[in-house]
Amino acid sequence: MLTLYCNGRVMTPAAPGASALLVDADGRVAWVGADPGEVRRPGVAEVDLAGAFVAPAFVDAHVHATSAGLALTGLDLRAAGSLAEALTAIETAARAGRGRPLLGGGWDETDWPERRPPTAAELDRASYGGVVYLARIDVHSALVSSALLAAVPGVRELPGFDPSGWVRGPAHDGVRGAAQSAISSGQRQAAQRAALHRAAELGIACVHEMAGPVISSSEDLRALIELSHAEPLPEVVGYWAELFGIEAARDLGAVGAAGDLFCDGSLGSHTAALGAPYTDRPETTGSLRFTTADVAEHIVRCTEAGLQAGFHAIGDAAVDQVLDAVDAASEKLGRPVGAGHRIEHAEFVREPERLARSGLLASLQPCFDAAWGGRDGMYARRLGPDRAARLNRFAELVAAGVALAFGSDAPVTELGPWAAVRAAVHPSDPAAGLPAEAAFAAHTAGGWRAAGRNDPARLVPGAQATFAIWTTDRTSLLDLGRDGPLPACRATVLRGRPIFDAGVLG
Repeated sequence: MLTLYCNGRVMTPAAPGASALLVDADGRVAWVGADPGEVRRPGVAEVDLAGAFVAPAFVDAHVHATSAGLALTGLDLRAAGSLAEALTAIETAARAGRGRPLLGGGWDETDWPERRPPTAAELDRASYGGVVYLARIDVHSALVSSALLAAVPGVRELPGFDPSGWVRGPAHDGVRGAAQSAISSGQRQAAQRAALHRAAELGIACVHEMAGPVISSSEDLRALIELSHAEPLPEVVGYWAELFGIEAARDLGAVGAAGDLFCDGSLGSHTAALGAPYTDRPETTGSLRFTTADVAEHIVRCTEAGLQAGFHAIGDAAVDQVLDAVDAASEKLGRPVGAGHRIEHAEFVREPERLARSGLLASLQPCFDAAWGGRDGMYARRLGPDRAARLNRFAELVAAGVALAFGSDAPVTELGPWAAVRAAVHPSDPAAGLPAEAAFAAHTAGGWRAAGRNDPARLVPGAQATFAIWTTDRTSLLDLGRDGPLPACRATVLRGRPIFDAGVLG
């Protein structure tokens, strides 16, 4: 059936001033223009947009759907303003759970008056001795109860173990795996459905799921992809973050052995790899998880297999390692190999021009800067204000020629593409900001490009009809301002099929 969306404002390069578009039975744009009378005829269904905006739908280029869904449906400590409030929330959730494993996260001790998180002993009391896993807001460390520690043989001998119950690095990997395995298939499906529904409600038509053996599981990724195929939900592009995990990625249908393949950790957990010590913990520079030779070999194997390679790199030492590895891989194969591969986060880039020359696409999360940037933010406490000011330089990356894709890293920051666009346009340092058009493109076309696809990025005849419908009190959809309400999503359409409707489509 043909569907004519009319009486709106369509963002398209094909017809300036367009107010309508026609979608064919195959889910493609058949026509776009200002006079719907050109295509109106019997048998064509009509949707009155009542002046709403139509624009390409968003792509979130970095999510963890199950964890994001658990934050939506379970214990989310983002609102906790103190250690005491966190413990109260944990006890309330434990009572409601009636002995079931308690998984949650979102806590951030840096602004709590106590300046510390709960200990394992305090978790044990609050949870009545239950199994508890609470990821820090950056999901690179976690608080765990004694019962969960007891369920992970050998965890006390792993790097990053702390008897206080705040675990990092390999110790965190071990307890996270145990916590994930404690989730029933029903809980997992409910969490995944909640995350994907929420994405669709926000105008997101596609998410890049960053799975891996120390992040989730192969079963988790398979279940998520199957769910997205079975129900009207956003498309899931899968990534499998396992070093040399070529065959596993292929078996899972992932587009890359990439994503959160951790070259380092996070600044909040003091595990991002830096070239100079942390200001607030001068005894550490964080650490690199792999050798540069292994990173280079992974790139070579992915290139030869026709899969994307990609790495999590936040600190300057980690970003430099990935760039060194691209150079080494290119030398081994006798040609530049960076194009088509990606780097995740890339917050501390010392040489934007070198990143551009590598050909790597940078998958960034602008809301990191909104949450932790600025001269008084967490980054400044970790690095000092001068070094922190060198993070998340969006304008400098684009000026150097780096291709960008935007995402949330949910549950690290919440799903919310317009908030990310605003954060890139109005960052903590105005000199790092992007034009709204460039930021919007990074969160739409950039996401498809990051997955090696270009077709759904523009509303032009012949393209896939993947778009969202928006209302706003501003005259332009991209006039966001530093504050105030963001555009409200009224419907999201993926390849002609509605995946969210707030009453616009009838």
